[in-house]
Amino acid sequence: MIEASGIEKSFGQLKVLKGVDIVVNKGEVVSIVGASGAGKSTFLQILGTLLTPDKGSVSINGKNLSGLSSGQLADFRNREIGFVFQAHHLLPEFTAKENVMMPALIAGETFASSSKRALQLLDEVGLAERASHKPSELSGGEQQRVAVARAIMNNPSVLFADEPSGNLDSRTKEEIHGLFFKLREHYGQTILIVTHDSGLAAMCDRALEMKDGKFV
Repeated sequence: MIEASGIEKSFGQLKVLKGVDIVVNKGEVVSIVGASGAGKSTFLQILGTLLTPDKGSVSINGKNLSGLSSGQLADFRNREIGFVFQAHHLLPEFTAKENVMMPALIAGETFASSSKRALQLLDEVGLAERASHKPSELSGGEQQRVAVARAIMNNPSVLFADEPSGNLDSRTKEEIHGLFFKLREHYGQTILIVTHDSGLAAMCDRALEMKDGKFV
């Protein structure tokens, strides 16, 4: 489902990634661990088409992403990739349901069908009764659940998560961690998670350690 080869990335004189390879099979949940500054988030952003590598190639779901225009990448990203970040990045002026609907509306789905699926997903993550609440009216864990629902709104092939429970208390962390595996069970998503949380890494099918821009 995910294949990357020879990924290199520098920022100025700092070489962050030094020829990284990865293969993740369909339906796998894989974590990437390592110290801060090892290159984990940069690598995840390259796989998610948010950054362009200096060298190397990325394929997702059989599609080689090299050479695609910015518009083509944006369309591919909206259809095939879901993102969950440490900060939930919800739009404060919209309700939970409206935030979840956004990817589908961007993809050209009707308001009615988008609304119906958003409510289904909010129910799936345990927030059916909070659909009309704005982010300021939700707890941190509830906001992250909305972000997870939004990430899978278009039923993407791949879900990328960057420290998804980094801002949460221990009980809420466990709930969010369990949610990823529930989604894999229900929707068959392939999930790649960057985390410092050893408990989450241990739950995954594989844990890969990155050090100084390479897997070790």
